[in-house]
Amino acid sequence: MSTPPQHPDQPSEAPGQPTAYPYPAPQSPPPVGPAGFPPPASPTLPAQGFYAQPTMVGQPAQPQPGGPPQPQPGNPYVQQGPYGPVPAPPPGGGDSGVGRAVLWAAVGAVVASAAWAVGVFVVGAKDGADLRGYSAPSNLCSGGDYSSFKDEYPENDTAPAHNSLKAAALDEGYCSLSLKKTGSSYADAYLTTQVDLHKKTDPGPEFTATWKNYDDSHSGYDVEAVSGIGDEAYLVTEDTTSGSSSGSRYATLAVRDGWMTYTMSYSAYLSSYDKDKDPPQLAEVTDWLKTDTKATLENLKG
Repeated sequence: MSTPPQHPDQPSEAPGQPTAYPYPAPQSPPPVGPAGFPPPASPTLPAQGFYAQPTMVGQPAQPQPGGPPQPQPGNPYVQQGPYGPVPAPPPGGGDSGVGRAVLWAAVGAVVASAAWAVGVFVVGAKDGADLRGYSAPSNLCSGGDYSSFKDEYPENDTAPAHNSLKAAALDEGYCSLSLKKTGSSYADAYLTTQVDLHKKTDPGPEFTATWKNYDDSHSGYDVEAVSGIGDEAYLVTEDTTSGSSSGSRYATLAVRDGWMTYTMSYSAYLSSYDKDKDPPQLAEVTDWLKTDTKATLENLKG
């Protein structure tokens, strides 16, 4: 019987293929050794080639009929990658579409993993609070500047209220002052300031949403963007006096510079203001807020 032709991709040294006849071919009688005894039998090797039992990756080798179990080679189609086994294209299949797809899948997984690692490193490197050198003093009343209001309110507040906070995520300073005209027994107006150093999160988006759109959530207020102070600043005002004997005048300047936010607020109520005196117009107050805010931020950087 002739030997079947080899497949074009089969290496010349590959084991021969089984014959079409499914039963063992008849064997010749064993040769007779000296003194009529047969020669010693050679050890039987496990079957190789077509009838060899396949070995699954990660499973122990199974005993083969005809001899003791032999070590099984690892699956040649599995390679170890940095994140576990990575399938590789079968040998001799360089032109196979399946081989190319598996190869590109393996390469893509490795590249994606590397890109993910680099991305985490880059993002981590950018993490950190952008505080621009600001600090939050324990007493903002003594660390702030209010000199622009002194001509209108020359009397000092002898007991201003202040507090501070030091935490992993936030440093904060707060001050509340009573403003008095000459001869006033009680406060004619009030001034409050607050500085926040956001050490874990960027306050930018929420700051913009809160102050730029303040008039959307608070009826009767006017909002104006202010340039030249920090990264962004907004002036919020309200005047409800309208020539009457009641009502109030209110103004707040809110500033964000990096991850630092600062507010300075003024409020005066006609009901508590001295009867023979009128509070300053908002145009004057807003100029004072801008001047003193710039001076205070310079102090907080020092």
